[in-house]
Amino acid sequence: MITSTFRHLPGVGAAFEERLWRGGCLTWQDAAARGDIPCRRYEAGTFSSGVADSHARLAAGDAAWFGQRLGAADQWRLFAAFRHQAAYVDIETTGLGWPESHITTIALWDGSELRTYVHGENLDDFADDIRAYKLLVTFNGRGFDAPFIEQTFRQKLDMAHLDLRWVLKPLGYSGGLKRVERAFGLDRGALTGVDGYTAVLLWRHWQNSGDARALETLLAYNAEDVLTLEPLAVHAYNAHLAGLPALPEHPLPQCGRAGNPFDASPEVLRKVGVRGA
Repeated sequence: MITSTFRHLPGVGAAFEERLWRGGCLTWQDAAARGDIPCRRYEAGTFSSGVADSHARLAAGDAAWFGQRLGAADQWRLFAAFRHQAAYVDIETTGLGWPESHITTIALWDGSELRTYVHGENLDDFADDIRAYKLLVTFNGRGFDAPFIEQTFRQKLDMAHLDLRWVLKPLGYSGGLKRVERAFGLDRGALTGVDGYTAVLLWRHWQNSGDARALETLLAYNAEDVLTLEPLAVHAYNAHLAGLPALPEHPLPQCGRAGNPFDASPEVLRKVGVRGA
């Protein structure tokens, strides 16, 4: 989809991009073949140079360049091109606002491997590991996870950022991640009813009791939050693509949620107040 995108170019909005598509200019290659395209917001030659820059940036794998030029709701356009370099990330915290709170665990899924990071153990490893990825995928990460990570590690997350909260909203899906999952028929099994506050209580229980099951249950919850992001991203990409004029782009194959390697303990969940666990 990225090679059919013009909205990242200065002065190109939704209406002008759609006129390009309906006029047969479906890709950057089409635009290059036509030469400079008149646009009242452009100086002569600017559109053509923008298309040429786009070719070069994509060839260089510069997802961040596109991410900086697309709005939050349009970041889905990057997904197919950079999916193989995506990190699905979610954090849990002690529950207070910054700076009183701190990160307790982080889960990172990259489509093939799940990594978890725990405060006091290996949390600092995340700062190095995340540098390997070009696309960050979160749910509400622009408002919570990313700023918290940047403040914690004093490190800018300068990769492109696909926040599914804002990508799914135009498709009619609003509310938190659990609500969106229910709309898609995704079942969390033993973790149904567990929320962010439960994650805070699980961390406290682990710290106070040393019960390893509490930490494993917390990691199971944290992992679930990232394992669901890939199938949601695929759905969002396909749904947005289906709503556009006919383009030389193909929908992505649907993917299921990967298995969670951590086990949630019903007994521990009952101890921290989860009813029905």
